[in-house]
Amino acid sequence: MFQDSPRSSAALLRLAIQKLCIALGSPGKNLNEDIGGLVEQGLPFQVQRSLDIVRVVGNNQVHPGVLDVRDDPSIAMTLFELVNIIVEDRIARPKQVEALYAKLPEGARKQIEERDAKSKTQP
Repeated sequence: MFQDSPRSSAALLRLAIQKLCIALGSPGKNLNEDIGGLVEQGLPFQVQRSLDIVRVVGNNQVHPGVLDVRDDPSIAMTLFELVNIIVEDRIARPKQVEALYAKLPEGARKQIEERDAKSKTQP
């Protein structure tokens, strides 16, 4: 449990978001650059902030930094919540929407796709 070692939890959560960024299409070589690339692709501001918080706090637990979760173990719990927000926004919610969209009648989906195709070709 994170209470036993909030510092380790924070470091592992940083690793989790690094793997999550790879799953979202980033190269995985530099977490800061991966987050920047996701921002360029339209990552919502709150998700970007959540990723950066987990990245910085997690990194500071491995390397000396200003923010130390040993001083405030509740930070580790907040990092878990942020990772959940990221996963909800980037993975769970899109899958939920796509599943519901797939249940629309085929004719309705086709009409939507035709509408969207027209808007992409017009200035």
